[in-house]
Amino acid sequence: MQKVLTPVCIFLCLQYSLCYGLHLAAVAPAGEGGGDQFAYSGFAGVKNLALDGTAMVTQDGLLQLTNGKPQDKGHAFHPTPLRFRESSPEGGEKKAVKSFSASFVFGIVPPAPGIGGHGIALVVAPTKDLSSGLASTYMGFLNKSNNGDDNNHIFAVELDTIQSPEFFDIDDNHVGIDINSLVSSNASGAGYHDDKTGGFKNLTLVSGRAMQVWMDYDDDATQIDVTLAPMGIKKPVMPLVSARFNLSSVITDEAYVGFSASIGTLTSQHYVLGWSFAVGTLAPAIDMANLPKLPDRSTKSDQSNTMEIALPIASLVLVIAVAAGVFLLIRRRCHKYVELREDWELEFGAHRLSYKDLHQATEGFKNKNLLGIGGFGRVYKGVLPTSSSEVAVKRVAHESMQGIKEFVAEVASIGRLRHRNLVRLLGYCRLKDELLLVYDYMPNGSLDAHLYGHDDRPTLNWAQRFQIIKGIASGLLYLHEEWEQIVIHRDIKASNVLLDNDMNGRIGDFGLARLCNRDTELQSTIVAGTIGYMAPELALTGKASPITDVFAFGAFLLEVTSGRRPIEQDVEGHQLVLTDWVFKHCSKGRILAVIDPRLNGDFSISEASLVLKLGLLCSHPLSNLRPTMRQAVQYLNGDMPLPEMSPMHFTFSMLALMQNQAGFDSYVMSSSSSTRSLGTISNLSSGR
Repeated sequence: MQKVLTPVCIFLCLQYSLCYGLHLAAVAPAGEGGGDQFAYSGFAGVKNLALDGTAMVTQDGLLQLTNGKPQDKGHAFHPTPLRFRESSPEGGEKKAVKSFSASFVFGIVPPAPGIGGHGIALVVAPTKDLSSGLASTYMGFLNKSNNGDDNNHIFAVELDTIQSPEFFDIDDNHVGIDINSLVSSNASGAGYHDDKTGGFKNLTLVSGRAMQVWMDYDDDATQIDVTLAPMGIKKPVMPLVSARFNLSSVITDEAYVGFSASIGTLTSQHYVLGWSFAVGTLAPAIDMANLPKLPDRSTKSDQSNTMEIALPIASLVLVIAVAAGVFLLIRRRCHKYVELREDWELEFGAHRLSYKDLHQATEGFKNKNLLGIGGFGRVYKGVLPTSSSEVAVKRVAHESMQGIKEFVAEVASIGRLRHRNLVRLLGYCRLKDELLLVYDYMPNGSLDAHLYGHDDRPTLNWAQRFQIIKGIASGLLYLHEEWEQIVIHRDIKASNVLLDNDMNGRIGDFGLARLCNRDTELQSTIVAGTIGYMAPELALTGKASPITDVFAFGAFLLEVTSGRRPIEQDVEGHQLVLTDWVFKHCSKGRILAVIDPRLNGDFSISEASLVLKLGLLCSHPLSNLRPTMRQAVQYLNGDMPLPEMSPMHFTFSMLALMQNQAGFDSYVMSSSSSTRSLGTISNLSSGR
């Protein structure tokens, strides 16, 4: 009998053990993982997360970091620290941080389409206590006193929905790699590279839709890669943004990983749906099928179930009554506000357009009509119902405290400007909550999209580039000398040059422009512009002038000719200044090494030499050596020969450093310890 029962018992024991094991696996917490890795496929039943501020786990299994309350923040960390490097032998050299990777699915639900602030960040820090971090601009994990401090030992990936000029943010919808600072080591506009077409597809972080992020650090290559894609799309092959940095000097031996999110005056809600992390291997896969759903922006998250059951009809009536009252009140106020005219508006009354027409022209500002996102707002394509003409409608960013100021500046400065190389302002609309500018539609988009775009646009040939350069020079001459007042643009760069049907360049975006009378002394102001195009004396005097526009025009000339940005990062993470790079090659007679290789040698050497020489002259760090725009136009037209520059034993960056005792460090990103002679600028024409 025993011989018969023994195998039966063994079978029953095995079956029981298997069933019991499966049961344990089924009820195991979502974030359970061995060693230095974990995975949360939703957060239902997870109770050991370290939550701070407004962070909480909802009944639906969402990790909610912010609840829409203004000027607040939330933090959520995996409860135990992860070991990022092996212990070093006693007295031996400290070991490097190991490779690690992360993946998470997030969603930012705005109070209204396209309006959100601020963002969410994946954070690796030596502590779970980020209570000293400020909300709003500092995204909840840094503050004014410790931003940029190497003692932070913080690495982060930011998903930022507000452009903060103090951190040199590229726009209000970007992904950045942060190392001890909110000035990102590298950043890119949100989107992903399509593996099938190779094209770049934009994403809006505040769309209210779920997206997935992958972050990988390779300890051998010291390479950080961040990739973004809509939820449900497999990880794209090409990362969105990368940086070379050895994180062994940043991340401590043991560190915590988690999220930080904050909001300013605009009330978004930040959610994490799933999350995985691993040190020394790839992050575990997230079970996408089991992730909770993001709430619709119209869902009432805190509504009582009891009230829904007991008083459904009363609640519905109350909501309808309140909504109707609010609607009537807003409508009454908006109608009253539309009729209001301030003093500055009286001069431009004929250009005022109705909001109804602009709303209809852009189909309600749908994303399919979005042309681009700039520092002060979004630009939409539209067709005016009254004339059937194509226009570009710019909605000035409401969250910017400078919004009204920039709106007024742009209307006042270009409302009456008329030149073939300026984007024409057709009209404007101002309501209490809407600031809109209407321009001629430029079908060929911005110049930088042709120079650096990832789409299938053909490369601009040399004739087109030279035509664009001469057109922008003519437009700047008009602004500086030929209009009734002096107009200082303050933001001349490739992205602010738009191309019309005939590929003529037109200057746009006058949001930073300043006007002054010809007999008035220039006044100091807040330093504004784009790094790489900003004259070094701005840091000392704060005075924008026509000659500071000339400096930006010089950087623009070098950029268009070389196909490279004014400041770039090499593979080792060093910042390179274009003026130094151009001078280094041209002074050695290697002009062909400077010209954009995409031209395949098909260009006029004499014209390219002229543009390069003029670019170096215009972007000279000593302002008194730069030409006026009238002289620049004469040089480009061949009406006057370029002057020779006297020998000086400094690079352009070193001269800027000498002139910049106040610390214009953002401009001087690359200085050479060796001295180089400028020689005479006429030598730059060699290499024919």
